[in-house]
Amino acid sequence: MAFSAKKQRGLTFISLVLVLALIAFFVLLTLKIAPIYMNHSKVVNALNAVENMPDINKLRKPQIITSFAKRFNINYVDKVDISDIVITKGGGITKVVIEYERVEKIVGNLSVLVEFHESFEVGGD
Repeated sequence: MAFSAKKQRGLTFISLVLVLALIAFFVLLTLKIAPIYMNHSKVVNALNAVENMPDINKLRKPQIITSFAKRFNINYVDKVDISDIVITKGGGITKVVIEYERVEKIVGNLSVLVEFHESFEVGGD
């Protein structure tokens, strides 16, 4: 059985380039966004560690901020500042909120914005 050239199908060079460009774009996007989420997991770990500290309700705000600063320094957390942490105390309840956003340039004038909001509340037994 001989196959004719008219029946053969496949990718042309242009469509192959387009497919490879699409794959390259998503790989680039993953390489730019993955470190942001890895950094955020370090922030969440620090938040959980501070939440599970004994007698967190008895600590003053500067002591809690210092604890976060030390944990951020040890875990190499970047792009999150101490000013992104809001601590409120009242009525035997301590609430800690960390809100920050990251803008990562992808290529040219294309950027991605990722917003994070994490919090915990302890006390009020």
